[in-house]
Amino acid sequence: MLIAGFPAGAWGTNCYVVAPAAGEECVIIDPGHQATQGVEETLRKHRLKPVAVVLTHGHIDHVASVVPVCGAHDVPAWIHPEDRYMMSDPEKALGRSIGMPLMGELTIGEPDDVRELTDGAGLKLAGLDFTVAHAPGHTKGSVTFRMPEQSDIPSVFFSGDLLFAGSIGRTDLPGGSHAEMLESLARVCLPLDDSTVVLSGHGPQTTIGRERATNPYLREVAAGLAADPTAAPRRGM
Repeated sequence: MLIAGFPAGAWGTNCYVVAPAAGEECVIIDPGHQATQGVEETLRKHRLKPVAVVLTHGHIDHVASVVPVCGAHDVPAWIHPEDRYMMSDPEKALGRSIGMPLMGELTIGEPDDVRELTDGAGLKLAGLDFTVAHAPGHTKGSVTFRMPEQSDIPSVFFSGDLLFAGSIGRTDLPGGSHAEMLESLARVCLPLDDSTVVLSGHGPQTTIGRERATNPYLREVAAGLAADPTAAPRRGM
């Protein structure tokens, strides 16, 4: 399996391109602010053909390049229905203006083909299997994507802004909820095997086992306690 990731734009949002191998079809995850060039370079380098864009949530730092990427390759974008409005109205999603200079660099709106994700859905795209889990807390429509273990390759978990190395996503923007975040961590993350590789929306790669042992939020959720929202810095918009 081939997974190529890079941080993009003003917020350093991780965009991932996933394929069975070089020279095959692929899926693009979270093409955010200023991600278009990185996506195209990755596709050329590995000779990949996109079949879909999938989105962990609707914040502009994760969806800003959806329209040009989908348009250039004539592929659909998948997003949870509760976050779909954010593609066309990013300021409402943030509860404030994101600033005119930045807005001038963005293509606001939906691609021609938008499809909606549901909790527990199985997506088979580019010969790859993804299991969708609805994980509200950062936004109402946040989701994660999990790929199953394959022979000597551990399961891979695209956590979006639910879980980071040592931290979690912020919950103070419109649609955010600390209580829902804790519930999502308990329901979605804790049942995963320790060997599961976590590829998050911001920051470095980690594993569920490492986070279970060291992440203050996951540790307290596992212990059945209310996590202290000031225990660690949180990333994302």
